[in-house]
Amino acid sequence: MVTAAQQQTASAPDTDLAFPEGFLWGTATASYQIEGAAAEDGRTPSIWDTYARTPGRVRNGDTGDIATDHYHRWREDVALMAELGIGAYRFSLAWPRIQPTGRGPAVQKGLDFYRRLVDELLDKGIQPVATLYHWDLPQELEDAGGWPERATAERFAEYAALAADALGDRVKTWTTLNEPWCSAFLGYGSGVHAPGRTDPVAALRAAHHLNLAHGLAVQVLRDRIPADARCSVTLNVHHVRPRTDSGADADAARRIDALANRVFTGPMLNGAYPEDLFKDTAALTDWSFVRDGDLARIHQPLDFLGVNYYSPTLVSQADGSGTHTSDGHGNSAHSPWPAADGVAFHQPPGDTTAMGWAVDPTGLYELLQRLAADFPRLPLVITENGAAFHDYADPEGNVNDPERIAYLRGHLAAVHQAVQDGVDVRGYFLWSLLDNFEWAHGYSKRFGIVYVDYPTGTRIPKASARWYAQVARTGVLPGA
Repeated sequence: MVTAAQQQTASAPDTDLAFPEGFLWGTATASYQIEGAAAEDGRTPSIWDTYARTPGRVRNGDTGDIATDHYHRWREDVALMAELGIGAYRFSLAWPRIQPTGRGPAVQKGLDFYRRLVDELLDKGIQPVATLYHWDLPQELEDAGGWPERATAERFAEYAALAADALGDRVKTWTTLNEPWCSAFLGYGSGVHAPGRTDPVAALRAAHHLNLAHGLAVQVLRDRIPADARCSVTLNVHHVRPRTDSGADADAARRIDALANRVFTGPMLNGAYPEDLFKDTAALTDWSFVRDGDLARIHQPLDFLGVNYYSPTLVSQADGSGTHTSDGHGNSAHSPWPAADGVAFHQPPGDTTAMGWAVDPTGLYELLQRLAADFPRLPLVITENGAAFHDYADPEGNVNDPERIAYLRGHLAAVHQAVQDGVDVRGYFLWSLLDNFEWAHGYSKRFGIVYVDYPTGTRIPKASARWYAQVARTGVLPGA
């Protein structure tokens, strides 16, 4: 049943909606997607460099070698944020730029880039929010086994210490991992993300060692950053809906919820893996890679949970009308859902973005309500939300993107409704500041509120940038 509140979030608000005082407005990016400078100042290949350079992996053979050239144009990008009145900037540190082999001392030139970036953000009154890992694992660590191996989590803790020691006096908000589900299940299960492996057991092992890496990193951060600094993790929490009210479809949703969400929220936030996950995957693994003491290491107090949301997930018991390849995460002969062959994925109804993802703000509202019920004392921050559309610059050099404005208005209305209904949401980060390298899609999808002309690197704020700037400055979502 759709409630009145959900109906309100399904369309643009008729009247202005004011967000609470102190609500944080930001934008977000990721290092491999924007930095470029792939071989400068000591940086060595990450798994995404290797993956993108492998023929057939990325559309048009695109790579992040140059990306949006943020490594050289960061002052321009910070100035753009300042002009737009953005209050916070969520960016990721490139592990192979700081610690090229994933071991040993830091490369100071790599750290200096982030020191300069953070200083410039602070000078412009923009709060830096640093993510330690947004998928660019040093290739040498993948060659040694990657995330399926426990040693990678231990190396991650050492890397976290280097970052905290260099930037902890400036950065007051830290995120350990971005979307570990993608790292584990798209990277090691379906192979549509780097490193491109297709082993369901390796995917489950990777999920556990990413959980462990998170816990170890939080411990390291707490030891090195000021007491008033904040620690978090960002999860792409799937809002899973059964296609019908049948028990079979409800069980399909339960299975996917375990693999998509509770595999991470269980150990990170409750200190235990869900028993149904163990039962569902028992034919694949006995989970003996979970060692004594791991769950205590993973279960660390957090200051908030970062939530990434784009579209809901619609599932049923498999009946021949859908397959795992229609789950919105890219086509592959291999499933990112271990031991879930009996689940079918379906395209949700309604309008879609250029990614083919359904536009459904009610999913965000329902997701926030669920997280508030499951973790009532944990504040939430929307760390990614946005959409790709077929943007282009007109002859006058303007980029009009009314579809994106409508998308943002609807989803911000959903956030506002959740706040009004008592959900503790502290901020919203729009994905993304810039058009950029969109992983296996290369440069074919544009998520930015700033248009990037890739041949020249020229930045052009889209109509959505001006619209979002007004919302960020005033804290008021205008009515339609």
